[in-house]
Amino acid sequence: MIDTHCHSYVDAMRSYRDEWIERMKLNQVQAAILPNIDLSTVESMMELQALDSNMFFPMLGIHPCDVTLNFEEDLKKIKEIYNANPDIFVGVGEIGLDYHWDLTFQKEQIIAFHQQLEWAIELDKPVSIHSRKSNHDVIPAIQKYSKNGLKGVMHCFSGSFVEAQRIIESGFYLGIGGVVTFPNAGLAEVLKEVPLSHLVLETDAPYLAPKPHRGKQNESSYLVYIAQKLAEIYEVSIEEIQETTTLNAQKIFNI
Repeated sequence: MIDTHCHSYVDAMRSYRDEWIERMKLNQVQAAILPNIDLSTVESMMELQALDSNMFFPMLGIHPCDVTLNFEEDLKKIKEIYNANPDIFVGVGEIGLDYHWDLTFQKEQIIAFHQQLEWAIELDKPVSIHSRKSNHDVIPAIQKYSKNGLKGVMHCFSGSFVEAQRIIESGFYLGIGGVVTFPNAGLAEVLKEVPLSHLVLETDAPYLAPKPHRGKQNESSYLVYIAQKLAEIYEVSIEEIQETTTLNAQKIFNI
């Protein structure tokens, strides 16, 4: 399996890194995509990539919750980091819009999001998109830019079937994580109408741990619980879930 979205480079996971990496291997998680958060996280992300470049694949971008008035300067520095090592980064992310916590920099979020989408098209790299209470702005952007070659994953998808359909029709994949195991989330019912061929697995570690670890710190080895739940939903073997989602991830991120 491939974890297409995790932040395992954060300080909370560094103290026991050897243990969770070993559990990844034991649970057949062969690779993890590492979307960046902001300028402060690049160094720790690159440290993890250097530890095993065949297992950890970094992306570059600015998370919407970390967009401020200085976003133009931050993006300039992010691009300089990319230009220094262009072959290391497999995509642009984590980018997007978040209207849940704080709307202080909503205008800046939107500008930064569109600039990074355009950057991804220019680089011919996939994106990992974060959307919280903002699908009404995010999905039209995906539809618009996909006509120019934009590709990628809607991270932590938990929307409606109609939203899933619009995303898939734009050539994007849905990132399915721990939320699918939450009984009252409603995602399992939506996915019954969505082809497995448009899904990838993710954890968002150390956040959003699936059952039976809900509320605890997440890690890539917990992909097995997400795969098991999808096997139940689609009434197929877990091996089919693993094979299909892995091939999808390899196709998207070219790994």
